[in-house]
Amino acid sequence: MTMNAITRSQIYVLDQDEALDFYVGKLGLEVNTDQDLGFMRWLTVNVPGDPEREILLEKPGPPALDPATAEQVRELLTKGALSGWLCLTTDDARKTYEDLVAKGVDITDEPTERPYGIDFGIRDPFGNRIRIGQMYPRA
Repeated sequence: MTMNAITRSQIYVLDQDEALDFYVGKLGLEVNTDQDLGFMRWLTVNVPGDPEREILLEKPGPPALDPATAEQVRELLTKGALSGWLCLTTDDARKTYEDLVAKGVDITDEPTERPYGIDFGIRDPFGNRIRIGQMYPRA
C-alpha cells in the first residue's frame, strides 16, 4: 500500500465565521465546503485552483471531542498554548507580506532570506501559526 496525496488537514478555530473572514477575506483562500452536518459544521478552505487539498476549520466539540475535552481545547487555544501550523507558498513573499500588513494581519516575523527561499510568519485570530514562503527552485 502506498499513500499518494494529502487531501485534508485540520486546525482548531474558536469561531468559524471569524475564521472565514481571515482565511478567505484576508489570506485569499476559497471556501471548498461549508455544510451543516447537524452535529457539526464541516467548513473547509483551499488555495484557489487546488480543491483537492482542504483545510478543515474545526470548532472544538463533538463528534471528535466530548464536552469536557472541547472546553479544555478552547481554553488552551485562548491561552495560546495549543495551535496548529500551516505552510503556504506564494510567488512574491515581499508583496504578499505588504498586502497582509495592509490588511492588519498579525505578523510574527518579517520576510527573511533563507537557504530554501524567502519566508515570513503570521498568526491567525486563534493563535495558529502560518509560514508563507516564496520557495527557490529545487536543484
